[in-house]
Amino acid sequence: MVSMDRPQAEPTPPRAVIATGTGRYADPWHPFPATSARIADALRADGWKVTVDEDVDHALAQLDGFDLLVVNAGDPWRDGEAEIGHLSDPAADAGLRAAIGRGIGLVALHAALSSLRDHPAWREAIGGEWQPGLSWHPPVGDARVRVVDGEHPVSEGMPPLDVVDERYSDLVVDAGARVLAVHDVDGAEHAAVWVREQPTRAVVSSLGHDERSYHSPAHVALLQRAARWAARA
Repeated sequence: MVSMDRPQAEPTPPRAVIATGTGRYADPWHPFPATSARIADALRADGWKVTVDEDVDHALAQLDGFDLLVVNAGDPWRDGEAEIGHLSDPAADAGLRAAIGRGIGLVALHAALSSLRDHPAWREAIGGEWQPGLSWHPPVGDARVRVVDGEHPVSEGMPPLDVVDERYSDLVVDAGARVLAVHDVDGAEHAAVWVREQPTRAVVSSLGHDERSYHSPAHVALLQRAARWAARA
């Protein structure tokens, strides 16, 4: 007897876009294209279809069809744009707001805590920021990030992360955020990884200064888990 069963369709992989710091979203300290390549490799290894977009405004305006937005970009107000008025692209702002409204997952990495300053929806969604005049960091070096809340899907069973990185300290973290991991500077705890579920799922990690941070398998695993949780993948 000839089987009439139809072949099963291959599952559609989740789609992620990485908005990478170039132009006014670049800075002299962070090699965004290089770290975005490492981020893309980590996600592809975990089954994602990944687009790396080196035009942040274009990425924000074209989020239809994506399950996850990863922002790996710098401060567009670094050169004083805050004093001369916002330079945001209306299409980018509308695209970001619409994507958050439909529940796109968000992952904010390192300098993304000071990025997208033209977009209040971003700041609200990620639940924290680098605040000029308050936030700071010691020199790049060996760092240990330890879990303080292991009951969340992103951090459950996660070992301490030993990385070479820039330890962002005294970040502003909103009351609605849930801190999962911290690092220590001079005996004081500082939030390093947190999550937020409203208005959409977001994971914030202060890690990722340069490629050395992604040499840590534990950091790569954290990124993969963060992406899947944020996007419900």
